[in-house]
Amino acid sequence: MAVTSVLMPPVATWHWLMGWVRLPRLLADGDRAPRAAISLSSEAGVPKAVLFDRDGTLVADVPYNGDPGRVVVMPGAREAVERVRAAGVATAVVSNQSGVGRGLLRVEQVEAVNRRVEELLGPLGPWMVCLHGPGDGCRCRKPGPGLIEAAAGALGVEPGECVVIGDIGADVEAARAAGARAVLVPTGVTRAEEVAAAPEVAADLLAAVELVLGAAGDEGAR
Repeated sequence: MAVTSVLMPPVATWHWLMGWVRLPRLLADGDRAPRAAISLSSEAGVPKAVLFDRDGTLVADVPYNGDPGRVVVMPGAREAVERVRAAGVATAVVSNQSGVGRGLLRVEQVEAVNRRVEELLGPLGPWMVCLHGPGDGCRCRKPGPGLIEAAAGALGVEPGECVVIGDIGADVEAARAAGARAVLVPTGVTRAEEVAAAPEVAADLLAAVELVLGAAGDEGAR
């Protein structure tokens, strides 16, 4: 891990390592800290942080992808992330990567793909990644709240001050469990029942960001 870190670009290295060093403590703190509730209405105030899912939200979903060359940015993702930055809102990434727990990926491959995402979209803040498999019973794997709580803790905000944007029901349920707002951006893998159950739905990532930022996003774009 030390050798790999030396080779990482500085910004990506910092966010990745800080996320991994702090994740266990942040998850433990989340068990003790009270969770703030917010309105799930689109009229809710501008959040302090936007937490993005990775696969199917920021980049095309390639199952168990360990190849940076296969990373393709989702339509509107670059502009969406730039809108959030322009509005002065913090960002983070919350991602299940069970390929490691299943023995299909190495941690180094996940790191390489994450670095490629940041090469294409710019720094995205702390990366909170669950490497467990579905049967491991961890708290961090979405739809559990752990990644949301950990990202909020790393950014110095409450989960209730965050918005989670993702493409499947697990993203929405993780947000709900942590007390955060959720916006679903459906793709071809999103089930109809997940869309029906989502509190807010947007046609694409840019539309989701515009919904979340409202007037602040309009001002930042000018």
